[in-house]
Amino acid sequence: MQIPVIVLDFGSQYTQLIARRIRELHVYCEIWPYTTPLDKVKAAAPKALILSGGPASVYEKDAPHIDKAFFELGIPTLGICYGLQLIAHKLGGSVEPCEAREYGRAFVDIDSPEPLFEDLVGGPRAASGEGGSRIEAWMSHGDQVKTLPQGFVSLAHTGTSPHAAVGDTKRKIFGVQFHPEVAHTPLGIKVLGNFLFNVAGVQANWTMNRFLEEQMALVREKVKANDRVVCGLSGGVDSSVVAALLAKAIGKQLTCVFVDNGLLRHGEKESVERVFRDHFKVDLRVIDARKRFLERLAGVTDPEQKRKIIGREFIAVFEEEAKTLSNASFLAQGTLYPDVIESVSVKGPSQTIKTHHNVGGLPEVMKLTLIEPLRELFKDEVRLLGKELGVPDHIVHRQPFPGPGLAVRILGDVTEEKLDIVKAADVIVERELRQSGHYDALWQAFAVLLPVKSVGVMGDNRTYANTVAIRCVTSSDGMTADVGDIPVRVLSHIAGRIINEVKGVNRVVYDVSQKPPSTIEWE
Repeated sequence: MQIPVIVLDFGSQYTQLIARRIRELHVYCEIWPYTTPLDKVKAAAPKALILSGGPASVYEKDAPHIDKAFFELGIPTLGICYGLQLIAHKLGGSVEPCEAREYGRAFVDIDSPEPLFEDLVGGPRAASGEGGSRIEAWMSHGDQVKTLPQGFVSLAHTGTSPHAAVGDTKRKIFGVQFHPEVAHTPLGIKVLGNFLFNVAGVQANWTMNRFLEEQMALVREKVKANDRVVCGLSGGVDSSVVAALLAKAIGKQLTCVFVDNGLLRHGEKESVERVFRDHFKVDLRVIDARKRFLERLAGVTDPEQKRKIIGREFIAVFEEEAKTLSNASFLAQGTLYPDVIESVSVKGPSQTIKTHHNVGGLPEVMKLTLIEPLRELFKDEVRLLGKELGVPDHIVHRQPFPGPGLAVRILGDVTEEKLDIVKAADVIVERELRQSGHYDALWQAFAVLLPVKSVGVMGDNRTYANTVAIRCVTSSDGMTADVGDIPVRVLSHIAGRIINEVKGVNRVVYDVSQKPPSTIEWE
């Protein structure tokens, strides 16, 4: 199959977001490492090539580069941030450190609307007396293009970047200094669309149904007639969609294993048994491993160690259960791309943020071969896929829950007493947000138990008890997140209930951090 768009990854944390936005435009694309040989790209015959951003400077030792010959293939090319700087550097322009670095929101003044900015905004800015218009964009760079290569013209600028967008219309090579792929560039997807459709002539013909058909075909090709797949089922969106996909693709060759590790939300086990045995009619095995996990986590305070312990223990439980099944050869997981990009660099030189239990936590030697059909998808795409598969709405629209469970919502060591506290607080947070009508508008909402005690007064008596933090965020994909706008009266009511009803808590705080710089989960 021809690949319409190839994204070359130079290490940006947002590289997969580029692919995600392209998919939203119904165009199939793949992310390839910048080290991909020229001949391989040429053989794929893409309609368009996109160079991602990245943390390096083009002049740094060991900075990621590609051969100049890439720009002689005649493939329409768009460079984003570092990609723009690389284009300028390779084709005879110059790049230098910014006098004033740009990080965050900026306003881009458009000097020439065609082709990247066509139909983006209205008429000229009357106040400036200049032709062109202004759009909001997200910047994240310390270098900028100083001089343009021959044949290029400046298409847009900011107050500090004279070449915020550039282009050579004859060679169909363009670049933007900002990040059109992130939500903080509201019209960014239109910029990408203008490049793909107006410049590269790409066709919009890729859908989630097509993705489903492709993944089912890949599963059937990999899983032979006598093989059995063991699916790690948690009851969350990701593992539920994986289970539904595999049930449709291979039917009775699937066995789902639910591990009750003691780190789950209140009532999780009962809900999973009810939904998957009754609705999906799958072969479901429920393993009580609560004591085992708590013993392994005893005294462990480092979040990375927690994640790896939980990941290894999950695999160990799966392998033990697999021994009771004839011909069990594969382990299916609901790994998503945000898990991957924050854990390890699999397609480029991006930096590790944190290890996810089902990525970096896997042992080096594992007897079961992994099947991860959702590995290239974001959460909202998984929800769309779930609808294609007929997964019930109350599962499809469930808020994300971390693979390591409540272990990463208890800062410090994990004990049964602490688990009881955070479970009880979490139930109150969810119920009150649902009651007040705010729950469905949030990406995630949960309680975190902090390793902080403070003085309080309850019933005229002095207390010295625990602190719970409430975290509510809005997001479209989990890669960036804003603070949930929850009224103080609602937060105050939640805090009052937690303090009154959850033994051992006398203080509640609200987390107002964005991602980035903070992550959504505290660990």
